[in-house]
Amino acid sequence: MPGDYPPCAGQAVSGGHNDSVTMGSAARGGSLLWRAGSRVGKLLASSALVGPLLGLSAHAGPAAASKAGLSVSTVEVMQLAMFVGVMGAALVSAIFLIRERARTSAQNVELRARLADVNAALQRSEALLNLRGQRVVVWTSENKKPELVGTLPVESGAPEDRAAFLAFGRWLMPRSAAALENAVAGLREKAKPFDLVIESQAGAPLEVHGRKSAAHVVVRFVSLSETQRSEARLKIENQRLAADYDTMLGLLNALSMPAWLRTANGRLKWVNRAYAKAVEAENAEAAVRDAKEFLGGQAREAIAAQHKSHPVFEQALSTVIEGDRRMFAVTDFAGADGSAGLACDTSAIETIRNEYERTVRSHADTLDQLNTAVAIFDTDEKLRFFNQAFQKLWGLDSGFLHSAPDNALLLDRLRSEGKIAEQPEWRRWKESLLGAYRAVESQEHWWHLPDGKTIRVVANPQPKGGVTWVFENLTEKMDLESRYQTAVRVQGETLDNLAEGVAVFGPDGRLRLSNPAFAALWGLDADAARPNVHVSTIRDLCDRRATDSPWRGFVAAITGFDDERRDRHGQTELNNGTVLRYAMIPLPNGQVMMTFVDVTDSVNVERALKDKNEALEKSDQLKNEFVQHVSYELRSPLTNIIGFTELLSLPSTGPLSQKQREYVEHVGSSSAVLLTIVNDILDLATVDAGIMELDISEVHVDRTIAAAAELVADRLEEHAIRLKIDAATAPKTFHGDEIRIRQILYNLLSNAANYAPEASTITLACRSLAEGVEFSVHDDGPGMPPDLLDSVFRRFEPRTNGGRRRGAGLGLSIVKSFVELHGGSVRIETGKDKGTTVICAFPDTPSGIRAAAE
Repeated sequence: MPGDYPPCAGQAVSGGHNDSVTMGSAARGGSLLWRAGSRVGKLLASSALVGPLLGLSAHAGPAAASKAGLSVSTVEVMQLAMFVGVMGAALVSAIFLIRERARTSAQNVELRARLADVNAALQRSEALLNLRGQRVVVWTSENKKPELVGTLPVESGAPEDRAAFLAFGRWLMPRSAAALENAVAGLREKAKPFDLVIESQAGAPLEVHGRKSAAHVVVRFVSLSETQRSEARLKIENQRLAADYDTMLGLLNALSMPAWLRTANGRLKWVNRAYAKAVEAENAEAAVRDAKEFLGGQAREAIAAQHKSHPVFEQALSTVIEGDRRMFAVTDFAGADGSAGLACDTSAIETIRNEYERTVRSHADTLDQLNTAVAIFDTDEKLRFFNQAFQKLWGLDSGFLHSAPDNALLLDRLRSEGKIAEQPEWRRWKESLLGAYRAVESQEHWWHLPDGKTIRVVANPQPKGGVTWVFENLTEKMDLESRYQTAVRVQGETLDNLAEGVAVFGPDGRLRLSNPAFAALWGLDADAARPNVHVSTIRDLCDRRATDSPWRGFVAAITGFDDERRDRHGQTELNNGTVLRYAMIPLPNGQVMMTFVDVTDSVNVERALKDKNEALEKSDQLKNEFVQHVSYELRSPLTNIIGFTELLSLPSTGPLSQKQREYVEHVGSSSAVLLTIVNDILDLATVDAGIMELDISEVHVDRTIAAAAELVADRLEEHAIRLKIDAATAPKTFHGDEIRIRQILYNLLSNAANYAPEASTITLACRSLAEGVEFSVHDDGPGMPPDLLDSVFRRFEPRTNGGRRRGAGLGLSIVKSFVELHGGSVRIETGKDKGTTVICAFPDTPSGIRAAAE
């Protein structure tokens, strides 16, 4: 019996090798049988041991027992007890073994039945997994390769090879492959299950299900039936449409143009951020929730009315955004289940278009008012614009001109109607004329028309193509020039036969015309009185022939401004005793006419009175010479003082104490001031003596202003005064004596710095005038009272009036003298708490002149 247990246990174990549950049950049964057999074996072993012991005791007899130290009765009792015990134990063991074997047999039967059921379930599962139409991928752990069970149909496009199948991107569509890889990664890493419908590159749809258990990750691919395929294709198409829908909504949301979607009943369903911003909503959801409308009620009604007959609405509509009315190009499309709209802000474009149209109309109106004919042709040489003067010049029909004829046709018509002169080679002449459309620079032509007109034709190419033609009728101008020349010749003949000397000078001081009597009275050569000779040259020649020459006054009047251009009358006596009476008459065109009459006989009566006048003039001359002499005599010692003071200040001369250095600096500054006064006195004496000459040349305004500003920079810096220069409208150059103009600006700035408050600003401005240039210096000082304005230009009358320094009172006198030497004028604008502005105006005389000062 014990030998029957191992086969049963072995069968149980071998029968359950395919299932873990069956194997566990069989193992427990075999272990139980093994424990029972071990107990029985122990009992039998003990029984086999007792038998020999009993036999040994029986054969040994009393002697042996006595040797063992036991009595006979005692031994028998022990033998009997041992036998009984052995038998009882055997009986108990037999009963226990019978019961244990019966229980083990029942357990084995039960285990065999369960093992058979498990084997059947396993075979069914393998059969189901191996069905064609699905494939399972199983991952048992992160480090092991996945197992693949089952196959998919060939038409699905799924490869049989394990590695090729797991490379989803090779046999699936890109979007499906990406979605599947993301889903598998989420399943393995985060245990996130998924159900997808994917599409192979062969166009077959597949269902994919992913699940994760405690020890396995399973992804199952299932091929679909035809109905399921249609449903799967619809799902795939829905996924595509959903993705495209999200993309379109994202694009619309990123646009800066308001966009919206509406339901079939016209309610807002979705708007973008630009729409929400336009209606001043917190966000797009709030705009939809509150039904905030972008367009007004009339605009929405017009859109709804249009949709009844046409699904697309396109029109420019206005609405109010942030308080401003703006124009939007609105496009709205109506479908079966709703509508969608988009609005593009065209306010800026409309503004520019309107401005352009107004500018074009303004230019057209302006050109229509011109007497010069203008015609504009486009890049195709078509006539696009013409003014009234053009139509009047050529006498063409208005309908023909408005038909936009090309330039060649217009020339041919003018030729056929005999309105332009016939050319020897007409084709070549016309091609040369039309070459203006390919030219870069403007072209000029002269046309002599058959009716006697002379036309100046200018072809001006436009930057964007086309040509603007300008036809200037110079017939009247040339006729007037001819008549003018005739009048000049008649006038010349008349003047040549007069007994009075006549000379006409232009505003530039040059001789325009003279008669022979003028040269004869003054004893001049014919070359000396030729046209374009400057008045200074004639003055030098005439001064030699007259004791008291009036030409100094003539020069100032001829080259001066309007305040000196007035009628003058007087007389002068030449060295030969001839007495001439003169008259100076300003002409309307800026010229000056002088006449001279010989009145020697009538003047002799007035000798006595004239002697007295000469005595007075001599005394004045002595005064000027004295001042000039004293000024020259003072210059030399002042120069020595300044020189030695500078030598004392040098370190090489020797060290000086602080007090000595201050004394030396004081001596130097005082000497410089004294030298300035002496120079001013000398300049005034030179002016009064009439020997100063201005070196007229081209004066650079920026350079002259900078030089004058540099001379007073230290003085301005000492009192923290800023100098502001305003020369934005000033000319680059004008004609004058640059040194004297620099001295004028220096005196004006020095005078302003003397009266300007601490840390204030002095403004030096220059601007262009119609007949010259104007300089002005303004300071924010206390201003001048009205009673000082009459004496401000007087010499040696210093005025403190709140100034820091008290000078010799020559600064403004020198300014006035030098400005008037240039033929200019000086004026002062001042008032209490308004500061003072000194304004100097200079004429723009031609360059290369040396004008004699009075």
